[in-house]
Amino acid sequence: MAVTQLSEADVLAVLAPVKDPELGRTMIELKMIQDVVVLDPQTIGMRVVLTTPACPLKNKIHDDIDAALATLPGSPKAQIKWDAQVSRTGGVPQKQLVEGVKNIISVGAGKGGVGKSTCAVNIALALSQLGARVGLLDADVYGPNVPILLGAEHEKPYAENEKIIPIQRYGLKIISIAFFIEADKPAIWRGPMLSGAVRQFLFDVNWGELDYLVVDLPPGTGDVQLTMSQSIPMTGAVVVSTPQDVSTADVGRAIQMFNTLKVPNLGLVENMSYFVCPHCGERDDIFGHGGAKALAERMNVPFLGEIPLDRRIREGGGPGVPLMVHEPDSPLAAVYRDVASHLAAQVSIRNFKQASVIPLRTI
Repeated sequence: MAVTQLSEADVLAVLAPVKDPELGRTMIELKMIQDVVVLDPQTIGMRVVLTTPACPLKNKIHDDIDAALATLPGSPKAQIKWDAQVSRTGGVPQKQLVEGVKNIISVGAGKGGVGKSTCAVNIALALSQLGARVGLLDADVYGPNVPILLGAEHEKPYAENEKIIPIQRYGLKIISIAFFIEADKPAIWRGPMLSGAVRQFLFDVNWGELDYLVVDLPPGTGDVQLTMSQSIPMTGAVVVSTPQDVSTADVGRAIQMFNTLKVPNLGLVENMSYFVCPHCGERDDIFGHGGAKALAERMNVPFLGEIPLDRRIREGGGPGVPLMVHEPDSPLAAVYRDVASHLAAQVSIRNFKQASVIPLRTI
């Protein structure tokens, strides 16, 4: 067969065994490879539809496709147009879907002071910068810090057509109880009031079309977590820890809480994992190291990554300018992008396993 006689059928035949490295099914079966065309004897054009724009294995997918094409006469290379369609969490009986929102990801912690809100903000920004449509719900009613971290503490949402319009900052749509209470005044609320506020922020806000709604939960195991798990089909939860034994002990209880509430644990993040001296480059494991990763392995929870202790994360580029905005090309920002990519992959895997049938044209 001459090289110039290559057809789409020839190309699809050699691509048939290529699998998505995370879902374990062939990309043809999942309808991830589309619009195949022989551009010239050395180039095969195609569109690859990923389950998330934050896919961490894009390079491997490209390499696997090129390896398959190399078996054709002339060993052509792939010219890929990348596309993505984020998979959606399936409905659950007795639980109300949030209109327009494909996936709801809660970020929690067993105790306060571990940098949970900072992680939630920077992970949400990383997902947005990677091409996803992202909202951020600050459900930490007792310590609503998200508006401060995003420089939106003086903003006031308004209502339109009986829906609250979220504040927009750096590509995120955000809602927080801080927008509705006086500054410096505590929210002294019992369970029913908390539940009512959380439900209003879920169902009475015009979120539009979102791939991911990231929810910053209060620390611990309380009413907000219970309301979230009972009200909506959550895609899953991310738990933030530091390396110390006291933190990982509390995190273990948080993981068990999500298991009890039948909320999938999407992964564990070790924050303040280590410190690198800016002058000599020496690494110092100030709080110990590896405690969260060991806990993740012990409890069979994915480990999403280690975030270092660095004053630039705390400072950002000034008040209300997070690291992902001020230094998006820095090595520190790359750490958050890696965490966000691994999280997005876990969402895709979870949704795929939940689906009762394959074609993923929900991808």
